[in-house]
Amino acid sequence: MANKDQEGTYWINRPSAKAYDFEYKAPPPPSNPVVRGVALHYLSQLVAASGFVQGVLWSNAGFGKLRDRPELNDVDARYDPTVIKARRGAESASASTNEQHIQALNSEDWTARKPAKSPFYSALDYHEAYKSGSVTPLQVVETLLPLIRRDVKDATEHSIAFLQTKVDLVRKAAEESTARYKAGKPLGPLDGVPMAVKDEEDLTGYGKCLASKLDFTNKADVTSFCVKLWLEAGAICLGKTTMHELGCDTTNINPIWGTPRNPYSKHYYCGGSSGGSAYAVAAGLVPFAMGNDGGGSVRIPSAYCGLYGLKTSHGRISVRPSSNLAISTGVAGPLAANMVDLELAYRIMAQPDSQHSSSALFIPPSPSPPRTNKVLGIYDTWFSRADKAVQTACRAAIDHLTTHCGYTLLPITLPLIHDGQLAHAMTILAEIASGIPTVSQLTPPNRILLSLGKRTPAVDLLQAQKLRHLLMQHLAHLYAQHPDLIIVTPTTPNAGWRINDADLAYGCSDGNKQIRNMEYAWLANFVGCPAISVPVGFGDAEDQDIEGQGRVPVGLTGMAEWGGEDGLLGFGYEVEGWLGEEGRPRPETWVDVLGRAREGSGGVDG
Repeated sequence: MANKDQEGTYWINRPSAKAYDFEYKAPPPPSNPVVRGVALHYLSQLVAASGFVQGVLWSNAGFGKLRDRPELNDVDARYDPTVIKARRGAESASASTNEQHIQALNSEDWTARKPAKSPFYSALDYHEAYKSGSVTPLQVVETLLPLIRRDVKDATEHSIAFLQTKVDLVRKAAEESTARYKAGKPLGPLDGVPMAVKDEEDLTGYGKCLASKLDFTNKADVTSFCVKLWLEAGAICLGKTTMHELGCDTTNINPIWGTPRNPYSKHYYCGGSSGGSAYAVAAGLVPFAMGNDGGGSVRIPSAYCGLYGLKTSHGRISVRPSSNLAISTGVAGPLAANMVDLELAYRIMAQPDSQHSSSALFIPPSPSPPRTNKVLGIYDTWFSRADKAVQTACRAAIDHLTTHCGYTLLPITLPLIHDGQLAHAMTILAEIASGIPTVSQLTPPNRILLSLGKRTPAVDLLQAQKLRHLLMQHLAHLYAQHPDLIIVTPTTPNAGWRINDADLAYGCSDGNKQIRNMEYAWLANFVGCPAISVPVGFGDAEDQDIEGQGRVPVGLTGMAEWGGEDGLLGFGYEVEGWLGEEGRPRPETWVDVLGRAREGSGGVDG
C-alpha cells in the first residue's frame, strides 16, 4: 500500500493513523525463576525434553496474556513492520548510483562535524594521520594484531572480544590502503580505518557461528552487502567480534567463546548481543563497528559502553545474502565512538541494494537539513520507571535540548506498552527458534529460551502481530500530528548489568532482569522505526566497595518515524555537543592505537 506524502515522495506500507487511548496498567512484578550454575545445566536439559515443563514456563512468562483481549478484536495482524519513504521518479538503486552517492559523501567537509575535543579517535583522525604520512594503515594493523588475536600464546584481554581474525586478509587490505595513500589517491575518509564486524554477518574468508557451536557459514563464501560497502570504501576489517550466543540476550555473556568485560568497569557486562563490537570501540581498538539489533542489541551495548549506536529502519540496510534469525525484528546498524563516525558508517552502509526488495526502495541517506519542527515526545509514566540515576542523567540531557537547542517537550501516551514488550519477546523467540533445528548444542539459557520459543501457539503469535499493528497505527497518528517527532526514553532503565562470576561457565537464566533491561529498547524493533542511543553520563555502579568497579555509562534513546535516521543523527550531534569531552572520560583499558603505531611499539602496555 502506498500513501502520498510531500511533493515528490510517497509512503509504502505505512499504517493508517489511528489513536488508541487505553487506561495504563502497570505490569505485575515478573516471577520467572532465576537459575544459574550446575542447576541451570540440568534444568535446561529437563526443559528441552519436557513439553509439560515448557508449557509451565511459557505460561509463567505471561505469553498467554494476549488471548481474548477485546482491545485487539478489530485490529488486523501485521507481521512485517517495514515502512518505506520513497522518492517518486528517482533512479532505481544500482552500483552506478551508489558509486555516485559514495563519491558525493567522500567530497563533503566532514571535519566540521567532528567534535572540537573528543577523548576517542575518530575515523577522520586516522584519515588525517595517513594523509600526513605520520603513520600508515599497515603500521596501525601491525599495532592491533597482537592485541586482538586469540590464536596466539600471549593473548590479551582485548582478544576475547574477537572470534576470528584472518591475519593475511587484514595485512593485504592494509598494504593496499597504504599504497593508495602513498600515491595520493585514498578512496575517502574510511580508507585504511580499522573496523570490526559482528559474527552475524557473512564475510569472505571467515566462518560464521553466531558465537555458538553451530555452523551458519554461507557455503558461497560471500560478504554481506552492507559490510561490502564499508570494504569498498577502504575500511579494514580486523575480524569477527563475539556476541551473545545467537543474539538471544542482552548481557553478551558467552560460556563458549568467553565474555569481554566492560571497559569502564570490569565487574559489568558490555551488554548484548553486539557486546564484542561495543568492547572493540569503547576500548579504542576501532572507531566504529557493525552490530545487529533485534531487541536493543546495538543500543544496549552502546549505552553500557558509553557509545553511539543506531538501530536502523526495518528493511533499510541490506545484509544480503545473510538473513536475520529475527526476521521481522532484526536489523544491522553501526556502533561508534563519535557521532561523525556513526554518520559516516551509516551513510555508507545504508546505500540501497538493487537486489533487496525493500532496501532498493529507500531514499539514499543524505546530510540532514535544518529541522524546523524540533519536538521530543515523552511518555512520562513509562519514562519514570527507570532507576533514579538513569532518569537524572537522561533528564539533564533533555533539559539541555529544550533549553538550548530549540526543542519542545510533548507529553504523549503509548497504548498497551507492557503487553507490547511481551508480544515482541514472543515474536523474536519464535523467529529465532524457527531457524534452529535442535537446541541440544546450545548453552543452557538458550536451550530454555528457544524451547519456549518453539512452544508458542499460532493463535498467540497472531495476537502479538495484531498488537504490533495497533502500536504502528498509534505511532503513525503521533508522527502525522507532529512531523519530525523524536520519542525519548532511557536506553535501559538500569545503569549496567553486574557480572556474577559464577555465571561465566554456564550462563544465567534471569528473565526478570532481561525483561527489565529491554523495557524501552524493544519498541523500535517491533514497529520497525529507527532509534539512536547516545551517551548522557554515568550512574554509580552497585557495590562501590568492590575494587575498580567505578561508574557505568548511561544512554538516552531517541526513536524517529520510519526512515527518519537523518533527524536522529542531528539529535545525536546536539547531545554530543552538550556532553563534551569532560562528560566522556576514556576507560582505563583504552588503547592509544595511533600513538602506538607512530612509536612502532605494538604489543601490550607495560
